Amino acid sequence: DFMKRIIFSSVVLLALSLPLLSCGKTQEPPAQTSPVTEAETEGRELDVPLPASFSKRRSGAFVTVNEYPSRMLRGCIGYPAPPFDMATALTYAARGVCSDPRFPRLTKREVERCVFEVSLLTVPERIEYTDPGDLVSKIRLGTDGIIVKRYMGSTLVNSALFLPQVPGEQGWDMDEYIGNLCRKAGMPYDEWKNNGLEFEKFQAEVFGEESPGGEVRRM
Repeated sequence: DFMKRIIFSSVVLLALSLPLLSCGKTQEPPAQTSPVTEAETEGRELDVPLPASFSKRRSGAFVTVNEYPSRMLRGCIGYPAPPFDMATALTYAARGVCSDPRFPRLTKREVERCVFEVSLLTVPERIEYTDPGDLVSKIRLGTDGIIVKRYMGSTLVNSALFLPQVPGEQGWDMDEYIGNLCRKAGMPYDEWKNNGLEFEKFQAEVFGEESPGGEVRRM
């Protein structure tokens, strides 16, 4: 619908401002930016000209929508280890964030008062640990995003993810970071201290708008 196309167009424009990570150079948004925006808002079909390197790199991607200027979370959807390329991950995340199940669907009026953020993830790696103290020692607050998983036999029954920037935004220390992750996954806050959970960590390059439709910068 119209609202979804506006959000998707906005996130595409943000993606076009990202560095080309594979070559370390910054690409300027192409001249087709305006036609892309017009096509999306008018409901016409148009291929999105994401940089070629986005289709060659397999990377997790998250799209976050925050209210402006409060920076209150309004939606966050992504794929930590997708079976498809970064361009596809960004596209799916951009579309999905319109309907984050934790929030009411975004409206056109809200979109005009929101800022967008894109997080490009490294491949998650399992954390081998012996006890809660060892786990804490292997996570860098503000640098590592974390994923928690709980299995019953071979069946995954609980899981949740926090991006690396979350504890800084919330003012959490390490215990709060991990405890709130467990709570997000539907488990008790202190469940991580029982040594029965699997954890993974990853890093992210984060880019976001300074203001709605404004300058994009590395966060």
